[in-house]
Amino acid sequence: MLAILGTVVWAADVKSAPPKAVLSGKIVIQEGKPAQVETADHKTVLLDGDDDTRKILGDTRLNGFQVEARGHFTAPGHFLIDPIYTHHLLVRKDGKLKLITYWCNVCAIRAYTPGPCVCCQRETTLDLRDPDQPDPNQP
Repeated sequence: MLAILGTVVWAADVKSAPPKAVLSGKIVIQEGKPAQVETADHKTVLLDGDDDTRKILGDTRLNGFQVEARGHFTAPGHFLIDPIYTHHLLVRKDGKLKLITYWCNVCAIRAYTPGPCVCCQRETTLDLRDPDQPDPNQP
């Protein structure tokens, strides 16, 4: 039995989290269609995530990249990526995994979703970064 904020919850009533998985393959992003990954064995898996992750999954500049996504399968052929703050969607460039970020050259502001800069409203550029390298533009 678990005690959570004074409420008794029987262990049998607690649903276990779905098993975590890593999905790798080539991302296919086409306007107006859900993003998908084509795996090495040529299977297609539809991708989903939270609202901010869905914005990334709609960015056609990422089409064709090799990706690594962490999350879990919600059904056969359907994969839910962990929330964006966990940075569990990475692309492979020059043989290394890179963090997907977006950069405003005018305001020197980094974002983690595509779209206009929060300051000047100009479109941000795709800026793939080493996930272990600190951002020199952040305090």
